[in-house]
Amino acid sequence: MSRIFITGSSDGLGLAAARTLMKGGHDVVLHARSSERASAISEISPTALGIVIGDLASATETRSIAEQVNAIGRMDAVIHNAGIYLERSRGETPDGHAKTLAVNVLAPYLLTAWITRPDRLVYLTSGMHRSGSSALDDIDWKKRPWNASQAYSESKLYIATLAAAVARHWPDVLSNAVDPGWVPTKMGGAGAPDDLEMGHLTQTWLGASEDKAAKVSGGYWYHRQRREAAPEMTDAGFQDALVDTLAGLTGVHLFAERR
Repeated sequence: MSRIFITGSSDGLGLAAARTLMKGGHDVVLHARSSERASAISEISPTALGIVIGDLASATETRSIAEQVNAIGRMDAVIHNAGIYLERSRGETPDGHAKTLAVNVLAPYLLTAWITRPDRLVYLTSGMHRSGSSALDDIDWKKRPWNASQAYSESKLYIATLAAAVARHWPDVLSNAVDPGWVPTKMGGAGAPDDLEMGHLTQTWLGASEDKAAKVSGGYWYHRQRREAAPEMTDAGFQDALVDTLAGLTGVHLFAERR
């Protein structure tokens, strides 16, 4: 059985994934943004391997999350599930970044760098990534007028691209991007048309299954089917340009050869 850490696992798809993995006998480390959020999953947390607390909008708290996970022990897989959708404004994180970028991209980038390297990494993206711009000169929305939908789409293009970059730079790690679909969670809304169960079963499968089909890397997945992503995701030049941009924003270099 595997040890698996899931960000944003106090509700929605993250909690559903945690329940499924725990039911399958895996040891799951949960994550909640705050103590109040953690108390909402008190019925499941006692049977988890652990629960870590921290706000992914803050680099300092993201560092604390990584330290809490590492203190529990090396994970076999990390599922980067946490994310935010349509923010009314750019916002301003403690580090001065747009909140959508910070939570959806910078936090998983930093956790990938700071958590002891697992065997498998799963990053949640969205079909909306295809509407993301490949221009990287203003990914933090400091110059452009705020556009919540475009910011979200771009963040999902970046996270899918990060998954592919990790697969290319770390061949010993299985790294994949998953589109869970538009599912009826708190974020997706009650009217979302996609299947909620299938929305979380792909990431649990990629994170823990011994099926040969699940032990691949660099893919973009939807409902356990490999799909074609935006061309930027698999473009090595765009991957490296994005990683360099994220390193510049965070001061953290993910790949030694990119220093």
